[in-house]
Amino acid sequence: MNRDNGVVTTTRVVRQVDNLAPLSAGSVVTIGAYDGVHLGHKKVLRLVRELADARNLDAALVTFDRHPAQVVRPDSAPRLLTSLDQKLELLEALKLSDIVCVLRFDEERSHETAEDFVREVLVGLLRARVVVVGADFHFGHRRGGNVALLEQMGTDLGFEVVGLGLVAPQGDHEPFSSTRVRGALANGDVAIAARLLGRPHEVRGVVVRGDQRGRELGFPTANVAVPDEICLPADGIYAGSYAGPDGVWRPAAISLGRRPTFYAEATHSLLEAYVLDFDGDLYDQPAEVRFIERLRGEERFASIDALVEQMGKDVEATRRLVGE
Repeated sequence: MNRDNGVVTTTRVVRQVDNLAPLSAGSVVTIGAYDGVHLGHKKVLRLVRELADARNLDAALVTFDRHPAQVVRPDSAPRLLTSLDQKLELLEALKLSDIVCVLRFDEERSHETAEDFVREVLVGLLRARVVVVGADFHFGHRRGGNVALLEQMGTDLGFEVVGLGLVAPQGDHEPFSSTRVRGALANGDVAIAARLLGRPHEVRGVVVRGDQRGRELGFPTANVAVPDEICLPADGIYAGSYAGPDGVWRPAAISLGRRPTFYAEATHSLLEAYVLDFDGDLYDQPAEVRFIERLRGEERFASIDALVEQMGKDVEATRRLVGE
């Protein structure tokens, strides 16, 4: 245990589970991809924390190094709301879990039976005394495990099972879910995504050299290359913020799209951030971009002058919404 007066001081993250000694005190465990670490996830983790405190057990979370769908159905796997590093940072910042176990999800893991997973991970490593999962939770090879199986095995192996219904935001009939966040982003509604996440949607990448169009127009932008597996909002213009290696968040007008004024048949969208009141070299540096509000959709302008005029308006709108 790693607590001071009931408060987690640090969360222990274990990426090499093979090196983990079995927990001696026992634990309350929850399992899941936890992509996005949204407010629904936070409610579950808070319940796990409360149950663990009441029984003097560790609060444990089991998650995976990639989304299981990337292995079992790669053609239809969802884009991720958070990279693994982001997810772990968010979980550590919550200070609700004593231990987070990151399991490698590969072909071998995908063929592991639900029964073996329970015996080896939940009981063998984590000494589970309570397992908290969603009522529709499935796990193991071909999704062979569910709450009923957990309850059956728990009777024999000494743990209880809490099956939770989906949690909805106050005054809202539709529950929190990573799928719902992705849907909001697909519609460009970053404000709804932020309400579900409890923070603005953030992506990370590296600044690469582009065609210098922004600089030529008087708005030099950082062209941020984001991994293909990460979920981006719909194409459009956004007010947001940008942080480089110094960790300072600065207001940024963000363009995400195919730049139809210049290219009639671009094959992919570019993420470009114009960082307000900043003059410096950002090339080849890591970047973080947060989407705060959608300003408008992407447009094709009749002239460069019309585009530049609109870009000026976008910058001023960003300054009003995000600037200090």
